Amino acid sequence: MAVMRPTSSQSLVARAAYLYARAVDARALLRQGGDVAQSDISATRLKTIAAYVGMIAATALAFWGIRHLGQDLQAPAPAGAPRFGQDAAAAHAGTLLHVLLALVLIVLVSRVLGALFRRIDQPPVVGEVIAGIALGPSLLGRIAPDVAAYVLPASIAPSLSIIAQVGVIVFMFLVGMELDTSLLRNKAHAALAISHASIIAPFVLGALTALWIYPKLATSDVPFSIFAMFMGVAMSITAFPVLARILTDRGIHKTRLGVIALSCAAVDDVTAWCLLAFVVSLASPRAGSALGTIAMTAGYIGFVLVVLRPLVSRYVRAQDVRQQLGPNAVPFVLVALLLSALTTEYIGIHAIFGAFLLGAIIPHESLLARTMRGKLEDLVVVLLLPTFFAFTGLRTQIGLVSGAEEWLMCLAIIAVACAGKLGGSYVAARLTGLQWRDAASLGALMNTRGLMELVVLNIGLDLGVISPTLFAMMVLMASVTTFATSPLLGLLQQGSELAPTDSVHSPPSV
Repeated sequence: MAVMRPTSSQSLVARAAYLYARAVDARALLRQGGDVAQSDISATRLKTIAAYVGMIAATALAFWGIRHLGQDLQAPAPAGAPRFGQDAAAAHAGTLLHVLLALVLIVLVSRVLGALFRRIDQPPVVGEVIAGIALGPSLLGRIAPDVAAYVLPASIAPSLSIIAQVGVIVFMFLVGMELDTSLLRNKAHAALAISHASIIAPFVLGALTALWIYPKLATSDVPFSIFAMFMGVAMSITAFPVLARILTDRGIHKTRLGVIALSCAAVDDVTAWCLLAFVVSLASPRAGSALGTIAMTAGYIGFVLVVLRPLVSRYVRAQDVRQQLGPNAVPFVLVALLLSALTTEYIGIHAIFGAFLLGAIIPHESLLARTMRGKLEDLVVVLLLPTFFAFTGLRTQIGLVSGAEEWLMCLAIIAVACAGKLGGSYVAARLTGLQWRDAASLGALMNTRGLMELVVLNIGLDLGVISPTLFAMMVLMASVTTFATSPLLGLLQQGSELAPTDSVHSPPSV
């Protein structure tokens, strides 16, 4: 209904009535338009549903016709045993289910124990190591064997092994990218001297300890010389990944001490792996493998530093000038990482050293380094690295030591291990000019053995060089020396320049 517009001579009441009537008419028109739009939507929805039902019906009818035409066709007989209907897919699905369930449990337990240890001023990595051992036969397998057999069955060990190894390889690549090589200038001689002293001292003490342990815990088929050399090498190991994780958790991995510690640990473990290769070559029919490992390692390091590093620096500078990474930059770096890890694994030291070496030649403050850290850190720290700890825990049994004499041997092994690493590193550090606090802190860090020690021990157990009982004692030694690192370092850090600063890049909390 049309409303007459009031003239200027009419009252304000008439004007208000006119505006109200216009508003009512407009609302009515909007309501009518909404009803029409809603009606159009309903019609369109019905057409869509009808078309979908028709499509499904046509597909079913077409397949029925195809099936009718092909039901009398004959195929050739299978070449081997019939495979139709085998339950391989179900078995694969069962393995995947257990792997996923295990990963859920590993992440949850690692996060909980990591948070608990952070509250008592321990690095979360210690809690993660304990979580890995607790999920293995040493605790969960002992108190709840049925639960352990279902959640972490032996069938998923190969899958967890691959995930764990990839995780620690990528983590060491990230550690290498965080390495500020400028802090190591004028300290290269210190790193070399300290690392070799931290090998020689525990090696000699470990060989001396073999004089007491060999008649009691070895077997007659193991030559004493090989047994003593293995004990020396096992005492000489420094846990490169765990040491790096402790440094990054404390935020001191970019300080002068942190760089020297990482460099010493890298040289330490490369040397120790070469010595281990030599021992393995003596225990097996392969001759000359140790010399070949040393030569190939030196050659690859020279290739990376002399040939590859200038090329990487030029590529990184080009990216920084453009302030933008190319579309293939990240895949290119990941392929290079895998190839470098593959090379050192083939050489016979370990894949983590190839990953660390490649990361170390990428400038730590470059756009490429920042991008790679942002893409990889959370996945590695939260999922992959705890899986590495858990997998190693599954292969470790601690409850094998029994009797006063065996516990006395275990304590002696721990004391000898600490004296060799702490004492050798401290003396060498002081002789190279470090202050006593830095020297003692470096000795505490080098005394970290952790999971790299467990890798060596498993090699010895597989070769039959050490017995299961001695294996358990050495695992206890590795655990005690690793857990003691943080308290010792905390005491030595008080009031020193090692305390973390805001300028240090901190990894995601664990």
